[in-house]
Amino acid sequence: MHFAQGLRVASAGALGALVALTGAVSLATDADAQDRVRWPMPMSFSSTLTALGDTAPWVAEQVDKMSGGTIRLEVFEPGKLVPPLEIFDAVSEGKVESGYAWMGYEQGKVPASALFGARPFGLEPDQYAAWMYFGGGDELLKEVYAPYNVYPIFCGTIAPEAAGWFTFEIENLDQVKGLKFRAAGLGGKVMEKVGASVTVLPGGELYQALEKGVLDGTEFSLPTVDEQLGFYKVAKYYHLPGWHQPSTSQFLYVNMDAWNSLDEQQQAIINTACYAGVAHAIAKAEALQGAVLNRFQEEHGVTAVRLPDEVLQALQAASAEVFAEESANDEMFKKVYESQLAFQKENKGWHELGYLPRDWPVEASTQ
Repeated sequence: MHFAQGLRVASAGALGALVALTGAVSLATDADAQDRVRWPMPMSFSSTLTALGDTAPWVAEQVDKMSGGTIRLEVFEPGKLVPPLEIFDAVSEGKVESGYAWMGYEQGKVPASALFGARPFGLEPDQYAAWMYFGGGDELLKEVYAPYNVYPIFCGTIAPEAAGWFTFEIENLDQVKGLKFRAAGLGGKVMEKVGASVTVLPGGELYQALEKGVLDGTEFSLPTVDEQLGFYKVAKYYHLPGWHQPSTSQFLYVNMDAWNSLDEQQQAIINTACYAGVAHAIAKAEALQGAVLNRFQEEHGVTAVRLPDEVLQALQAASAEVFAEESANDEMFKKVYESQLAFQKENKGWHELGYLPRDWPVEASTQ
């Protein structure tokens, strides 16, 4: 063989090896690309709403970090990709792979959903998390949503909401009859039962509705959020407790086909981030409300008022009627409600005896 011929053969061999190597790298790159997850995640609440809308971006950040950037949930503010009240539909229909919302806006299609979002006179945040993780709640959640091609993940719960903002003090339920009031979920149905005219509006529309008289009153969220939305400027009576939402829970909705396309490690990363999101949301919500409630009264001229016992008792009786009606109309609603109620009854003695009374002084008197 001549030297030139040998060089050509060697060159051809090297070229073939290079092509083979390039092909292998290309296949590996393609495989890596297939392993990467990039999902849009529209939200129902703005990320600027402290302790309500900022949990989802925090969860997305943890997913990104834990996965080394191979899983990214791209946050979309309300209305930028999907209207805030239509996230469930968008995920169910496969228009987006994921979304983050309060569970209950879809109660017209999924009646039991409202029980997971919030139940009047129901479980407080720590109790709710206990029921979800150790009381059978998560198994029921998956059962409820399976027919809709949605895999829901418990991904945040916060402290009680306020009963609402009003321009006058509520002393009896006769004052509520005919009142134009914003409320969502089962609390809205209870308010309708006691005579209010209820509508559901997104948070961003509520200030103007109150200012222009479209609404006479509204509930929306906890003090940090209500302060940001400026309700104290147009209504000076802030009624508590949050009987309608002792805890307010949000969920990561994932399209079932998209979820099943993930491997176990990817699923575990998302589940773990949401588990952390629950703890993060509970702690942050509880940490911030006291200062804001004080500021309402000391700086904004707001009168924070506890609803009279007789009003709370009447609302609880109306709630029981709503639960009975909904249970009669939907078997899954009944199943979830009975599970929550059984857990609440079992936990009641511990909750009352295991902790100091809420009116117990912070420190002992020196007198």
